[in-house]
Amino acid sequence: MFPFLIMFLVTSIATLRERQSGTLERLLTMPLGKADLIGGYALAFGLLAAIQAVIASGFALLVLGLDVAGAAWLLILVAVVDCLLGTALGLFLSAFATTEFQAVQFLPAFVLPQFLLCGLLVPRDQLPDVLRWISDILPLSYAVDAMQTITVDPNGTASVLGDVAIVLAFVVALVALGAATLRRRTP
Repeated sequence: MFPFLIMFLVTSIATLRERQSGTLERLLTMPLGKADLIGGYALAFGLLAAIQAVIASGFALLVLGLDVAGAAWLLILVAVVDCLLGTALGLFLSAFATTEFQAVQFLPAFVLPQFLLCGLLVPRDQLPDVLRWISDILPLSYAVDAMQTITVDPNGTASVLGDVAIVLAFVVALVALGAATLRRRTP
């Protein structure tokens, strides 16, 4: 959860600063597609996210002695994909913010509902039907499902990889939407 949150904030604020400083405006004058530009940002921030997830997972496993029933590499994979989700969501939502304060305000609007409905606080099967249906379309729910499977089921690799594929599909969709919403600020 923490790497997801941190990457969301870092990506949305950093991309917004790029837009405010005019860097994106200058880059858009080059013969470069919007998808290429957002893809480059996604790769750069994604690499940072992966490093952060590996460090956080390694610390939890080696220093804090986190005991998981599944494979440690699966835990690290889910953490990396979760960070990539935060990165992609930050890239997408940065297009709609005009100030850093607005970018931070997206946190309660887009991250808090996912946190509340993903199954960390209340198991998803105990949620009222409407909230469970909403939870089923939120990507963080699948990341939490994968983490919960890793902690209790040593044979849950197929289930975890299915959840990872769903989260990766959200990452790709959010990056594509981020490229589609990229626009020039000047006429």
